[in-house]
Amino acid sequence: MVGSNGIVRLNYSAMNKPRRRRAAANRTLWSLAVLAMLDERSMHPYEMQRVMQQRHTDELLALKRGSLYHAINQLQRDGLIEPIETSREGRRPERTVYRVTPEGQDELRLWMHDLLSTPVNEGSQFTAALAFIRHVSPDEALEHLQRRVGELEASIKIVQALEQVIASLVGRASVLELEYQRALAQAELSWVRSVIDDLHKHKLTWSIDDFKAYIVKDNSDMNNVEA
Repeated sequence: MVGSNGIVRLNYSAMNKPRRRRAAANRTLWSLAVLAMLDERSMHPYEMQRVMQQRHTDELLALKRGSLYHAINQLQRDGLIEPIETSREGRRPERTVYRVTPEGQDELRLWMHDLLSTPVNEGSQFTAALAFIRHVSPDEALEHLQRRVGELEASIKIVQALEQVIASLVGRASVLELEYQRALAQAELSWVRSVIDDLHKHKLTWSIDDFKAYIVKDNSDMNNVEA
């Protein structure tokens, strides 16, 4: 901006204001992971996969390998990352190194703000199983929930071990996702044990035949009201 006296004045508030998120950007977990890794340093896709495997990020986020290149292409189209060099070693395929752009850094920061501040109702396969649990008998449910307890206990031990090793090397901030995963698993374990206890004591029971009969009656009542 040029003032009346001819002096150029810079609008620092506008310069420091984060750019708006690009409308075309697809907010997938792969895209988030790519932006975060490239914000650390420039990498080629193979290196990204290796870093995620070392940190177990791919397991924690349940990422599918084939989606990495789709995320990279989408981020490049949206101007959030850009290639800086392509190289080849021997007979290996060409490797393109990418870096995050200023727009990509803004998108990462704004996206992180949203993820940290806004709870999202994320469905799970276990939630789906509980929604339809009447379709197995209480005895079947009890048997398989007991198996789940064993799986949860083993998973918690593994995560705790990873936490200790990684935190000792690079600090607690690098294992917060593991802490959160363990806290969720411990809460689930406590709840599943309470359900198992209620099933053992017959405080919790059901019958699919009784439920079907209730549905038929309920539908009949609704039809009578509508008539």
